[in-house]
Amino acid sequence: MFIQNLLQVVVDILKVPSILVGLVALFGLVAQKKPLPDVIKGTVKTILGFLVLAGGASVLVSSLTPLGDIFKQAFDVQGIIPNNEAMVSIALAKYGAPTTLIMAFGMAANIIVARFTRFKYIYLSGHVTFYMACMVAIILSVAGFEGVQLIYTGSLTLGMLMAVFPALAQPYMRKIIGNDQVALAHTGTIGYILSGWIGSLVGKGSKSTEEMNMPKNLSFLRDSTISISLTMMIIYFILSVSAGKDYVESHFSAGQNYLVYSFIQAITFAAGVFIILQGVRLILAEIVPAFTGFSERLVPNARPALDCPIVFPYAPNAVLVGFISSFIGGLVGLFILGQLKWVLILPGVVPHFFCGATAGVFGNATGGKRGAIIGAFAHGILITFLPVALLPVLGAIGLTNTTFSDTDFGVTGIVLGNMARFMDKGTIMMVITSIFALMVIYNFTAKKKVVEENEG
Repeated sequence: MFIQNLLQVVVDILKVPSILVGLVALFGLVAQKKPLPDVIKGTVKTILGFLVLAGGASVLVSSLTPLGDIFKQAFDVQGIIPNNEAMVSIALAKYGAPTTLIMAFGMAANIIVARFTRFKYIYLSGHVTFYMACMVAIILSVAGFEGVQLIYTGSLTLGMLMAVFPALAQPYMRKIIGNDQVALAHTGTIGYILSGWIGSLVGKGSKSTEEMNMPKNLSFLRDSTISISLTMMIIYFILSVSAGKDYVESHFSAGQNYLVYSFIQAITFAAGVFIILQGVRLILAEIVPAFTGFSERLVPNARPALDCPIVFPYAPNAVLVGFISSFIGGLVGLFILGQLKWVLILPGVVPHFFCGATAGVFGNATGGKRGAIIGAFAHGILITFLPVALLPVLGAIGLTNTTFSDTDFGVTGIVLGNMARFMDKGTIMMVITSIFALMVIYNFTAKKKVVEENEG
């Protein structure tokens, strides 16, 4: 019981991104034998950067959250809005203990996987790691796993996912950032890869979203903060007018005029994006040099994998284009689901922003404006249909009122859920262990081949 309580405290600390990355910075700076003032400055500024980012995200989410309900009222539709936080909060009452243990040992497994395989990525998004640990814990528990068998299988699965997903996104991250120093750690990786791939197919000759040619009297739109504010005003005004003055003022604005409320919410959204961009710049300035010491000690040549807003400063216009295109994709997907008479997945504004915006940046990196628009649109379709495919897995578990929103949850949940349906516990454990063993063997044989070629 003492060990479990201790691990719970550790997990509570590590699932706070600012503390997790601050500890990595602290360890890295100490490993480099930096003077104490530099260690303190680097650690505090890293934590400060993440708190600025988290503050911006909170501001942004507070302005986005009402839009979902206003949308439902405006168009009179009912259905499931995918929400990671809702899923986890429901599940933790029953699966809290295995979730905690799988996250704690999964982060250790991530370091082991990075150390002994070719996937040299350390996943530093503590909150989404916690959500993924929860989903893995739920599916394996329902499959009959318990005790050490559950923790071993779940932790190794999580550790491999934490190294493999950043590796899959890295070719596109190199294009976005221009170097190989930072990786992506977010649960929308499959959607981002899809957007980047589509961009490479459709974007030949298309200019970047950051190269907008504007008439002189519209040159102010080159400022992403202004263009984001004006675009969100249009969206908010349309939805608020459609939902009705009485509904907005009675449910959200506390009596404030509904158009004034919409105006302030649109500017608040832009303020949230602005704060996020400042936080990301602060983090990147500190974590990359500090992480060098961490990787030299534990995992040579490792890269820090960070949350999705890390890419926003590289294409701020693509952030807005991606959000709008992904949301439109969600609306088209909703229409198709209605025609098929399947369960309706309503567009969740928050996942369509964070994941759709990131998909827009990926699509822009490979295919300019065309890639950002079409890639993020495809992402919006994907995060509408993947939750539908995941629902049978969650239904078998008894969780039917909501579902996970991001693509990696959908893909991982469908694969792991079907393994649980068609394989026994021993086979699942053997398959997962074998995958890890093959990754290690491939790493060592590839190294040996490189050495032999160099000697030759």
